[in-house]
Amino acid sequence: MRPPRRGEVWLVDLGMTAKVRPCAVVSVAIEDEDRALVTLIPHTTSVRHTQFEAAVPVSFLKAGAFDAQGLVTVPLPYAIRPLGNLAADQIRAIEIVICRWLGLPT
Repeated sequence: MRPPRRGEVWLVDLGMTAKVRPCAVVSVAIEDEDRALVTLIPHTTSVRHTQFEAAVPVSFLKAGAFDAQGLVTVPLPYAIRPLGNLAADQIRAIEIVICRWLGLPT
């Protein structure tokens, strides 16, 4: 299977604690010499309406938000299957909450 691409939403095994859940890919494409890792922002249906959540409507997901406080980097085999793609404005909304969480300029 091909590696996940930035802006895609994948079903990902985040381990026993975080379980299998949809995640948006936020890392860039990797080259052969790079580590086989992907950075993700998980989607949750347990929305808390914090400043670090991007509540972007996605037709193929239940209502919820992408939570920047859950940013995670995992090996490529943890990505189970693609679910769909995000639009440019949805990706930008996610980038904004990630920058806010990491204290980076938007």
